[in-house]
Amino acid sequence: NLEKKLLFEMIRIRSVEEEIASRYADQKMRCPVHLSIGQEAVAVGICSNLKNDDHLLSAHRSHYHYLAKGGNLTSMIGELHGKENGCAKGKGGSMHLIDLKAGIIAAVPIVGSTIPIGVGVAWGNKLQKKDKVVVIFFGDGATEEGVFYESINFAALHNLPVLFICENNFYSVYSPLSSRQAKQRNIIKIVEGMGVKSYSIDGNKVDIIHKKSKKLISKIRKTKSPIFIELKTYRFLEHCGPFNDDNLMYRNKKEINFWKKKDPIEYFKKKMIKNNKLNSKEIFLWENKIRKEIALSFTNTLKNNFPSKNELMKNIYA
Repeated sequence: NLEKKLLFEMIRIRSVEEEIASRYADQKMRCPVHLSIGQEAVAVGICSNLKNDDHLLSAHRSHYHYLAKGGNLTSMIGELHGKENGCAKGKGGSMHLIDLKAGIIAAVPIVGSTIPIGVGVAWGNKLQKKDKVVVIFFGDGATEEGVFYESINFAALHNLPVLFICENNFYSVYSPLSSRQAKQRNIIKIVEGMGVKSYSIDGNKVDIIHKKSKKLISKIRKTKSPIFIELKTYRFLEHCGPFNDDNLMYRNKKEINFWKKKDPIEYFKKKMIKNNKLNSKEIFLWENKIRKEIALSFTNTLKNNFPSKNELMKNIYA
């Protein structure tokens, strides 16, 4: 059942991130973590329409994209702990997740950097006549980078099958849109002006994201041309770290409460229960199953070794 799968994936991602947050103080994860609690619907809704060999690229907030695309959980937990079972052999940390078996090409923390990399992947696929869609996830701050415009233009010029996903959570660290972008600026019009079809979708409703992106991804496969989607959503925790930072007062309580009422998991859970498509017993069983999977991932990782000295110098480029 598709709807159950969408909800299960969102609950699983949030459970993983809540466990990371609760264990972070143990000082075993020695890398920064950018958690996606509150934004799960975007990753799950989009990735539910991708094939295993489609390509995905993410930025610094990458856990949910990695998991929604089918990245190995234990390898991700290993990477956060700097262990040799990590997906990047323990050398990258939270912001450098990769799983080529699941089509996850890279996560890179430099703002906007994976946009040209993803366009390059799509260009390479086209030259090699590989029939794949490339999805690039980035935040609203990345649309302020010069390379964003160059990449959109290149993808439009060469008809590349790229899905550009802008997750607009309204903040770049502590800076709201109002301090970074002119009031009259409209990203949809800007991108359409460069020849790329653009759409705006509610980023907290996984069923709507799934339904609309299914049509758009199908269109990309047929036309072999790029599409841009903006999804408005909201992170519940601090920009970087496992805590709540509302005491800093850069977001007012009214705004926070407004978005928390739009919690993507609660919205979809209530909708399914109301339509008699789900009951609380099923959710309880899911949560038990997920808890066991997460516990096993941490147990296996903590038993694992750190990379050897020889390994540390491999695959490092400058």
